[in-house]
Amino acid sequence: MAAHLVSGGTASFPVPAASAPARQPLPQVLIGALQQHFGSRFSRAMAVRAQHGRDESVYPCMPPDAVVFAESTADVVVAVKLCAEHRVPLIPYGAGSSLEGHLLALHGGLSLDLSRMNQILAIHPEDMTATVQAGVTRRQLNTELDQSGLFFPIDPGADASLGGMAATRASGTNAVRYGSMRENVLALTVVTAAGRVVKTGTRARKSSAGYDLTRLFVGSEGTLGVITEVTVRLYPQPEAVSAAVCSFDSVADAIHTVIQTIQLGVPVARSEFLCEKMIRALNAHSKTGLREAPTLFFEFQGSPDSVEEQAVQVQAIARDLGGMNFEWAIRPEDRSRLWNARHNALFAATQSRPGCRAISTDTCVPISRLAASLEGARQILLDAPFPSMLVGHVGDGNFHALLLVNPDSPQEMAAAERLNGEIVRLAIAMDGTCTGEHGIGLHKMDYLVEEAGAEAIALMGLLKQSLDPHHILNPGKVLVSGPAGLGPDLDYPR
Repeated sequence: MAAHLVSGGTASFPVPAASAPARQPLPQVLIGALQQHFGSRFSRAMAVRAQHGRDESVYPCMPPDAVVFAESTADVVVAVKLCAEHRVPLIPYGAGSSLEGHLLALHGGLSLDLSRMNQILAIHPEDMTATVQAGVTRRQLNTELDQSGLFFPIDPGADASLGGMAATRASGTNAVRYGSMRENVLALTVVTAAGRVVKTGTRARKSSAGYDLTRLFVGSEGTLGVITEVTVRLYPQPEAVSAAVCSFDSVADAIHTVIQTIQLGVPVARSEFLCEKMIRALNAHSKTGLREAPTLFFEFQGSPDSVEEQAVQVQAIARDLGGMNFEWAIRPEDRSRLWNARHNALFAATQSRPGCRAISTDTCVPISRLAASLEGARQILLDAPFPSMLVGHVGDGNFHALLLVNPDSPQEMAAAERLNGEIVRLAIAMDGTCTGEHGIGLHKMDYLVEEAGAEAIALMGLLKQSLDPHHILNPGKVLVSGPAGLGPDLDYPR
């Protein structure tokens, strides 16, 4: 079914529309060529298409016309060249865990599933690097590394593929210490829209050689090329790890504890905030007994002495700001219980309102503006016609408002978009961003325009036009269509 965007100056959700452009079927000659090369790895079954037409966003399913399962960079080259020849959209697919409509086949076409490209190609423990195919997941890599004394720290919560994590510039709970995928991808293998294989970067820790093509493709969300291999940094497994939880009477006191911790240079590994409503949902879902109040979760890593020193410093800061119930989790099973509860926050939230879907804001601001941004979000949501909760990786200024909406209620969906827009614009006004880790996808294109400005958007458009002149790669994502020529050039010639 065709779809168009209903927009009143904000990002919005697609709805079926008779006026939307008719979607052309796949050319028979393309179908024949894909069947000949991929055999049983080419599918037009509705169940397979539906699986590849949805992600973890609240958008309705928009299935592609067909799905191909690639097993090598050579397979990707074949699929891309065929789609380029026939001007057919191609959408890279990893684990399906994205949150902003990245995977939706807005114009139909071919979904290119990379999940079978799951080989760990090389681990260089002496250099602390690993090179993997795009379909390798973070848990798979860390399981392989378990006996090496190294680990890969980027943890977005979901067991996402590293290719998808690079494409969306993912981060997560460890970002306050280890950074995001932007800092941890050293090199890529990318198939361009013309079907050429490009290798960006090396395993060297730094380089001043030419344009930084690696950073160009990290965060490009499949719109500039298809990532098939990723080389990432690894880190020593910490000798000692401890975790702590601490509650506060006010959001401001909790956030100022984080701000002071970061400004004093305490190298905490994780620093997470959960509002009292989120704690209530976690207690019900994970059978925890946490005080239902604004709460911080911390994790400390390093030598036994440094871990103890970090914890003492943070406890003193929290105590001065009214922190209470400072609870330690030193044993691995206690830490796992605590962080599993945190990772289950989304599921706990949705179970607190059966039948709802969670729309998640994703703003990030300079650390000095974090308290004002988070308190502003609380005020914006006071009169929301649905439940909401606040949770986030506040150690790097990033937090999420979970808006628990009835997806069958147009009134609630419209209110959610309006409130989401207010939270985003507050962050932008504080020199922040509309997305700290989820990416733009389909949902945040208008906000990107507001944040980046016309000149920056025009430059992005020139990059897109240069690298993908026929707009076959994940069309309709990241950049808005319009007079600048950013719309899809999908004529499906026979």
